[in-house]
Amino acid sequence: MNRHLLVLALLTALVGTSGFAPAAAGTPIDQTRPLDARGRVDIDNLKGRIQVRAWNRNEVHVSGTLGAGVEKLVVEGDAQHLVVRAQYPKHMGAWRSDRTEPTTLVLQVPLQADLDIQSVSADIDVDGVAPGELELDTVSGQVVVAGAPGSAELNSVSGDMRLTLNSSDVKVDSVSGDVVLNGRLDGQVHGETVSGRLVVDSRGKPVQRLSMATVSGDAQARLVLAPRGEIKAETVSGDIQLVLPRSLSAQVSGESFSGDLSAPDAKIRKEEFGPGSSFHQRYGDGAGEVHIETFSGDATLVLQ
Repeated sequence: MNRHLLVLALLTALVGTSGFAPAAAGTPIDQTRPLDARGRVDIDNLKGRIQVRAWNRNEVHVSGTLGAGVEKLVVEGDAQHLVVRAQYPKHMGAWRSDRTEPTTLVLQVPLQADLDIQSVSADIDVDGVAPGELELDTVSGQVVVAGAPGSAELNSVSGDMRLTLNSSDVKVDSVSGDVVLNGRLDGQVHGETVSGRLVVDSRGKPVQRLSMATVSGDAQARLVLAPRGEIKAETVSGDIQLVLPRSLSAQVSGESFSGDLSAPDAKIRKEEFGPGSSFHQRYGDGAGEVHIETFSGDATLVLQ
């Protein structure tokens, strides 16, 4: 989890009430800067909304509204790398949510421009982009992303994430927010939550490697395992469900300390003395590998 986001979250909750003179409310934004087709855009907004859309121009257009109390919009850099940032007053009172109004940033960017988006409580909405790299960090903002990044890394503390990604490399981390990830996921996928729900659906595309981990959140995946692919799913007290095709070719194993295990045709072995259960079952040629592990949560494999 991105450490500086956790620091910002604590500042939001704990800092003092020193005052400042607010700027005019609802200051309109209208700026355009050149950017190479495969350039990079860093976007930072403490609270409010960040909206990003792709277009076919080699430039970035920024519109929206600066909230009252926000000092200015910073747009700096060159055609290789642009930074777009809502700049808040530096003194401590600026961090209190009741001292500044939300800012809305609306950006149009080149289709393949790399994106790095940061927020604390700003909602994030990204659609139609195909960057080589997509990075996103938020504390409590709600996140909706639809795009085709080469690779994507998305982190949240408590905000929910709804992601539709056509990508071969995806990493998603959350503390208490729910994560729903679907799309043509044909490479590596890593998903991790503490108490949030985690759902992954590859829409029939073969996934080479899936790693899922939760503490108390439930985890569910519906996908096709690529030849010699690997799935690893583990939880402490959440439930796990894997939905795979009947044509699955893999060695599947599962173990739990006190949860219930279930898999087609598998014989669940109970420990002779004390708690614990496990199974090992081969499906098809056994080319791939699937491992499921829980402490007290239930784990189910479904073939359909």
